[in-house]
Amino acid sequence: MEYTWKHNRRFNAYSNYCVEHFGERIQKLSVNAGFSCPNRDGTLGTTGCIYCNNNAFNPSYCSPEKSITQQIEEGIEFHKVRYRRASKYIVYFQAFSNTYGSLEILKEKYSEALSRPEVIGLSIGTRPDCITGEILDYLAELNKKYFISIEYGVESCNNNTLERINRGHTFEQSVDAIKKTAARNIHTGIHIIFGLPCETKEEMLLQSRIISDLPVSSIKFHQLQIIKDTPLANDFVKHANNYKIFTLNEYIDFIIDFTERLNPSIIIERFTAEVPPRFLVKGGFGLLRTDQLLQKIEKSMEERDTWQGRLYKKNKLLWKE
Repeated sequence: MEYTWKHNRRFNAYSNYCVEHFGERIQKLSVNAGFSCPNRDGTLGTTGCIYCNNNAFNPSYCSPEKSITQQIEEGIEFHKVRYRRASKYIVYFQAFSNTYGSLEILKEKYSEALSRPEVIGLSIGTRPDCITGEILDYLAELNKKYFISIEYGVESCNNNTLERINRGHTFEQSVDAIKKTAARNIHTGIHIIFGLPCETKEEMLLQSRIISDLPVSSIKFHQLQIIKDTPLANDFVKHANNYKIFTLNEYIDFIIDFTERLNPSIIIERFTAEVPPRFLVKGGFGLLRTDQLLQKIEKSMEERDTWQGRLYKKNKLLWKE
């Protein structure tokens, strides 16, 4: 066996990282702080990314009409039912681009979240083109007292794909943001989506090599899901052959292939995405929940006797300086 993570996990699991880093289980609490996005407010566009429907992944208690404090209080009650062992929380600024505002507004929002005694840090979801040196410097100061993580929606390392999905930024911008964030010792997370229009399996797998040579702390994987009331859903009806909608077994095989090639130091936060069935057109795995799918992935890794990084080799950088 050539993996060294505790609890005999065959990948670098975020849950294990939290226990080792904080000494106990930590729960994330999503909040909607009312931020917008340059791809919606007219700066870059007005329609957003073609797959985006924030209502599909926002918990029911999240609403910008409520204060952040109220959302945290309701979120703690919401999660007590399922995660009774958690007593400390990371507030997850999830909806839209949560560094897209003046530094004064950001300080106000983040400070309100951190004022709660149960809150030990922030996880801030944003775009790589919505970060500045000034904001990073402020977050680096917060990081001395709290746990601060920035999660960038990279989505793909392929600029042609980013253009197809109307993302509004390039992969080079993602690289720049990742490097600048990591240089300040801030936990740097990214999101990647598998199955975006016209991407081949080979192109998707190649991203494991590219990501592995970036200073990425953690990663979230999403299989492409076709969500109602999005431009993606309309395009899927017309051009379904352009999309790779994974079956359950296909996705398990693919994500293990990808994980084998991934730098073993990168923490995996999530292997799959999940939205309520009422929002889903295509791309889900029936009634299978995220934790159940994780069990299947880990079982298949055991059967294949493989693990994260088994095929990883440090490469020459494949992205532009």
